[in-house]
Amino acid sequence: MNIAIFGDGRLGTEIGDALGARSGIRPTVLGRPSNGRHPAASLGGVDLVFEASVGSAARDNIETALSAGVRRFVIATTAWSDDEPALEAALRRAGAAAVATPNFSIAVSLFFRLVDAAVRLYGPLASFDPYVLEWHHAAKSDRPSGTARELLRRIVAAHPRKRGVRSLDAEGPADPGLVEVAVLRAGAGPGMHLVGFDAPGETLELRLTARDRSAYAAGALAAADWLLAQPRTAGIHPFDEVVDDLLSTPQPFAIPA
Repeated sequence: MNIAIFGDGRLGTEIGDALGARSGIRPTVLGRPSNGRHPAASLGGVDLVFEASVGSAARDNIETALSAGVRRFVIATTAWSDDEPALEAALRRAGAAAVATPNFSIAVSLFFRLVDAAVRLYGPLASFDPYVLEWHHAAKSDRPSGTARELLRRIVAAHPRKRGVRSLDAEGPADPGLVEVAVLRAGAGPGMHLVGFDAPGETLELRLTARDRSAYAAGALAAADWLLAQPRTAGIHPFDEVVDDLLSTPQPFAIPA
C-alpha cells in the first residue's frame, strides 16, 4: 500500500506516526513545495492521499494528485470551503472519492449529533439562548475553527429563532437573532469546543476537549480504511458515513499492509 500525506505539520506528522505504528506503512510526506505546487511525478503509484496541509493549498494538492492517478483522498484541512464546488467537480470527473470534514475526531462527529438533538429540544424554548465557545493553541490561524463553524451552521439551520452568527468584531448588545461565538487562541491545547444553552435560572453546556491529536489521526485512518474497503461513489463524502459504518461494525476496517 502506497500512501502520501500533504503537510508535514502537527496533523500530518500525527497521521504518519499513527499509520506507521498500526500498519508499518511509511507514507511519503510532502511539505510545502519550493515552487508553489508539487510535481505530479512525486505521487506516482500512490493509492491514497491524506490532505493535511493548509486550506489555500488543498485544491492545488488534490488536483495534482488527481493528475497523477490518485483516486482516494482524506481531506483533513480546514478553510478550503470556497474551493469545495470546484474540487467536487474535479473528483467526479476523475471518478475519485474523498472523505472530508473540519475535524476527524470520531467523538466530534458524535458531538455534532448531540448538538443537533439539543437544538431540537431547546430551540422551541424561548428562554434558552444558544452560544458557542472554542479554544485552540496560539498558532492556529482560522477564527472560528472549522469545527466551530460547523457547529454554528448546524445551530442556525435547526433553530427556529436564529438567522445567522454574530461577527467576532461586532460591538454593542447581543442580537437575539444571531448566535454568539467566542474564540480563544492561547497556549498549546489542540482544541476545545463548547455549546451552551443559557436561561435566566439555569445553563446547559456540552463540551468536548481534545487532549492531543491522536483522536484526529485515528479518525483520518478510519476514513482511509472506509475508502479502501470497497469502491465508493465519486465525489466528497461526509465523515458521518464513516462513523455510521463504525457504529454498525464490530471491528473497524484495516488498511492492508
